Amino acid sequence: MDKLNFINEELDRLKEAGLLINIRTIEGPQGAWITVDGKKVLNLSSNNYLGLANDSQSKTASHNAIDTYGVGPAAVRTIAGTTTLHKDLEQKLAQFKGAESTISFQSGFCANLAVIPAIVGKADVVFSDELNHASIIDGCRLAKTRVVRYKHGNPEDLQEKIHAEKDIERKLIITDGVFSMEGDIAPLPEIVEIAEKYNAITMVDDAHGEGVLGRGGRGIVDHFNLHGKVDIEVGTMSKAFGVVGGYIAGTKRLTDYLMQKGRPFLFSSAVTAADVAACIAVVKTLNKSDDLVKKLWSNTRFFQGRMKQLGFNIGMTKTPITPVMIGDAKVARDFSQKLFDVGIFAQSIGYPTVPVGKARIRVMLSATHSEKDLTWAIDHFENIGKSLGVI
Repeated sequence: MDKLNFINEELDRLKEAGLLINIRTIEGPQGAWITVDGKKVLNLSSNNYLGLANDSQSKTASHNAIDTYGVGPAAVRTIAGTTTLHKDLEQKLAQFKGAESTISFQSGFCANLAVIPAIVGKADVVFSDELNHASIIDGCRLAKTRVVRYKHGNPEDLQEKIHAEKDIERKLIITDGVFSMEGDIAPLPEIVEIAEKYNAITMVDDAHGEGVLGRGGRGIVDHFNLHGKVDIEVGTMSKAFGVVGGYIAGTKRLTDYLMQKGRPFLFSSAVTAADVAACIAVVKTLNKSDDLVKKLWSNTRFFQGRMKQLGFNIGMTKTPITPVMIGDAKVARDFSQKLFDVGIFAQSIGYPTVPVGKARIRVMLSATHSEKDLTWAIDHFENIGKSLGVI
C-alpha cells in the first residue's frame, strides 16, 4: 500500500472542487504590465500598491548594499547578523510610524510568529477577529493560548466576549488593520476603547494598511490618530513597500523584550543587506512625497466606482483591495482563466483562503495603473461577467 496515497486523493479532491491553486510564473519585474507564463498581461494580482517593487532608487540602494555588505547575513541577528543597515532601518521605521521603537523581522508572518507567543501563553486569552490572517492564527497556535474569536469587525461582540471572561491573567485583542480578502478596515477606535476598559493589550497587523492608509501611507494607527494607544503594531515591507520583511512598532521596552524572546529573531538568519537597504530607500521615498499614495486612491475610486455601476458585488471594501464576489469556486476559476486569456492577470480566491461559497476574483489596484489600463480591464470584466451570468 502506498503510504502517501492520501496526497493523490486530496489533490484530486481539490481539483474536482475547483480549489486546486494554479500557481503561475512571473517572468521579470513587477509592474502594471508583466509577463506571466510567457504572456504579457495587465497585473491585477500583486500587492505592489505603490509600484515600488521595481523602483530605481530601491534597486540602486540594494546594489550599493551588496557591494558593501555582501549577499548574505551569515548569522541570526543576536549573534553576528545585525548590521548598521538593520539599525538604520529600524530607526527610520520608528520615525515614519511615529513610534518609540521598531524591531524588524524576515517577514510579516515571522513578526506575528515572534510577538504572539512572546506576549501570551497557556494561562491567557487572545480575542481574535474571525477573519484574521493565517499568520495570526498560527502565532496563537504556537503560543498554546486559548483563542476566543469574535464576529468580524464587530466591537459589540468583542465586548460581550471579553466581558464574559473572568480571572484571566492576560488579555490580548488582535485584529488585522485591513482585511486582505475583504478590503475593509478594522474598527480600531472602538477596539482600543474596549481594550482600555478591560485592561487588555491591543495588537494590530497593518500589513495591507502600510503605504495605503494614514498620512503618506503611515498606516491604520495614523489613519485613526491613535498614536500611543495601540500597544503592538505589526507591519510588512513585502506589499506597499515592494521589498520583503516585517517589523513590530511600539515602545522600546517592547522591542527590547522581543529581541530576547522573539524566536524568528533569535533562530532565523537576518534579512539580507540588499533587502534592508531597499526598505530604507522606500521609507525615504514615502517621507518625501505622498504622490504615489494619492495616485493609488485615485485609481481605486475610478475602478471600484465603474465596477459597482456595472452591477458587480465588491463587498464592503474600503481600500484598494477589490473582491469581485463570485460565490462558486469553479465559476471564479473560470472567470480568472477567461481574464487571463484576454490578457488580465487577476487570480481567483477560494477555500480555505475564504469560506466555502464566497469565492472571488481579488483585484489589487496599484499606483502604476493608468486610467486607460483600468478602463480596458473593466470592459473585459463586463463582457466575461455577462457571459458567465455573474452580472
